[in-house]
Amino acid sequence: MGAVAETSRRGGSAVRAIGWLMLAALLAVPALAMRFAPQAGFNWTASDFVVASVLLGGVGLAVEAAVRISRHWAYRGGALVAVGTGFLLLWANLAVGLVGDEDNVLNWLFVAVLAVAAAGAALARLRAAGMAKAMATTAIAQLAAAAVALGATEAGPGRPVEIAALAGLFPAAWLFSAWLFRQAAREAAICS
Repeated sequence: MGAVAETSRRGGSAVRAIGWLMLAALLAVPALAMRFAPQAGFNWTASDFVVASVLLGGVGLAVEAAVRISRHWAYRGGALVAVGTGFLLLWANLAVGLVGDEDNVLNWLFVAVLAVAAAGAALARLRAAGMAKAMATTAIAQLAAAAVALGATEAGPGRPVEIAALAGLFPAAWLFSAWLFRQAAREAAICS
């Protein structure tokens, strides 16, 4: 039994190391692009790298926590989808803004969506059944924010993409996370 646990621990360490290396590689992309392909449009400042490091580090820590919280594949998948969706929502909002440009005050609605997700996770105490409800509520908040933001801004050439992302892609991802957490809650109920 000890040898199996040790092998599992080493395999887990390798996966963790690969995950952290992937996050570091993501951070290296803009640095390399600025150096070797300035025409690519990357013009990051030191503060951009600090913000990206904090965001990517947060993603890594959240995934690490999810792996420690549950052994259920569905829980880990639900957490990965939720964290990834939240990261993409925040990253896009900071980079270019989800409606209009990054200075549009309506983009704060999507920060509120992330607050709904965080508050729901805290209220659920990260338990699978509660997380399923929290992520479903986050999907509803995403749709509400999209409706308000899209309804209050002028339609530009990128409107179909905005609609697809804000009212389709992001809510679908939150709902997929909710479904995975629900599966994890069912698995936990069967196993206990």
